[in-house]
Amino acid sequence: MTTTTATQLPADWRDFFALTKPRVMSLVVFTGLCGLLAAPGHIHPVLGFTAVLCIAMAAGGAGALNQWWEADIDAGMKRTARRPLPQGKMDPTSARDFGVGLSVAAVLIMGLAVGWLAGAILAASVVYYAVIYTIWLKPRTPQNIVIGGGAGAFPPLIGWVAVTGEITLMPVLLFAIIFFWTPPHFWALALFVKSDYAKVGIPMMPVVAGEASTRKQILAYSV
Repeated sequence: MTTTTATQLPADWRDFFALTKPRVMSLVVFTGLCGLLAAPGHIHPVLGFTAVLCIAMAAGGAGALNQWWEADIDAGMKRTARRPLPQGKMDPTSARDFGVGLSVAAVLIMGLAVGWLAGAILAASVVYYAVIYTIWLKPRTPQNIVIGGGAGAFPPLIGWVAVTGEITLMPVLLFAIIFFWTPPHFWALALFVKSDYAKVGIPMMPVVAGEASTRKQILAYSV
């Protein structure tokens, strides 16, 4: 559970922005936009922008909740030790409330402005990442990113549904492509920070199965 790990300093907008994991959020927005543009039919530009904005907000909210829950873990890893919570730049309650508020606002706006099916899938993506992956899977199994990879595969499905209002085979295939792409991408990163994950007790594949086995699985998923 989260505790502050440094002397608490006043938070500013840059700290809250960092909570959203901007790099991850930009990738999520890109795949969501791809789904929206690939979908047959037409969506009003304002609604299209709203859908993409909601995807960004939900991704940012989920990222904030992830950092709130994992602040102690982040403090023990070189790659994440400079995030706002480990640095004591804000209190955990503010981070949690920001994540919840951003996520709820994203789902409500998506549902009211674009459609409730898109809103429901958006809500599912937040729960999948913030609860199923972050709280349940990540600290318990080396298959965490295999199962949890579904969280990052939702955006093109959401973008498609925002336009069409229905789930068909094509957006499911887009979901599947990202779902199977995620493990090798993440394991490649995990190979470089294996010692960090081992230090904080996270059972990532390179830590549990070793580097050789992880490389074989990266190859298998890539093929």
